[in-house]
Amino acid sequence: MTATLLGVDVGGTKIAAGVVSADGALLASLVRPTPAAQGRTAVLDAIAAAVRELPGWDGAEGLGIGTGGVIDRDRGVVRSANALLPGWAGTRLREELSARLGLPVAADNDANVFALAEQTYGAGAGCASALYVSVGTGIGGGLVTGGRLLRGAHWTAGEFGHMAVPEAAGRPCNCGRAGHLEAVASGPAITARFRELSGEEDVYDLRKVAALAEPDARNDGSGTASRTALAEGAGALGRALAGLVNTVDPERVVIGGGVASIGAPFWQPLTEAFAAELLPGPAGIRPVPAALGPRAAVIGAAALLLEHHIPADHHDDANKDGDSA
Repeated sequence: MTATLLGVDVGGTKIAAGVVSADGALLASLVRPTPAAQGRTAVLDAIAAAVRELPGWDGAEGLGIGTGGVIDRDRGVVRSANALLPGWAGTRLREELSARLGLPVAADNDANVFALAEQTYGAGAGCASALYVSVGTGIGGGLVTGGRLLRGAHWTAGEFGHMAVPEAAGRPCNCGRAGHLEAVASGPAITARFRELSGEEDVYDLRKVAALAEPDARNDGSGTASRTALAEGAGALGRALAGLVNTVDPERVVIGGGVASIGAPFWQPLTEAFAAELLPGPAGIRPVPAALGPRAAVIGAAALLLEHHIPADHHDDANKDGDSA
């Protein structure tokens, strides 16, 4: 294969890898388990092994990798990470994977990778400014301005899930704090709210909650609980995103992730809450669904190698080797 790129998405449970053409087509892909409990070296070895299974990997122009945590895009180092990947903070992704594979490597946060995929090949292609949000187990995203993805002075730009919102007051967030958007609008947060309202303690699948909220579904207590939980979570997200739109005035708002894929029970309260908060200037904007679906993670990782990225010289160096903040 010629003029191909490699993309890898690393999560706490799985490693997805693929061969991507320069125009964004996913030519080959595979998924392997992440040996997270075995530590960083085992995970790095597993990533390299997965890449070597891809057809034509050694003829590719380079490898892009997206993973959870705060990633120093310039140095390819994990500055901080959560408990899903123990010991991941401090990992020198670019250095370690280049040594294992003999390829150029670029690395970034997985939400930034999603945003880059949709900006380059998906629902935001051609936009000079756009807001990208991925809603799943957590909430993250990216902001494109002037055609470039904003990383921020400390690599945390786009951490929309950690905005404080009144609807989440007192609710614990995955970051260890409380009251953040992720604590009320993520998939686990919505299902937890459903269990709280309905008393059905064995429901952990958001799709089941969404099915109960459909217009032709049952109208007992569980139906009411599902509609309430979704309206609270989607409404909080819609209002928060409208506030961002009022602040940065993007051309487009793109929403993806597993929660966004459940359909009308989520999108209707989201869109209604969003529209109600907009200023007159951007009043015509409405969120649109992401175009690439689950392919975005691998395609966006590969697109890191095509990005016209200017390394920053203004980032503080206190954690430049990836120590947890």
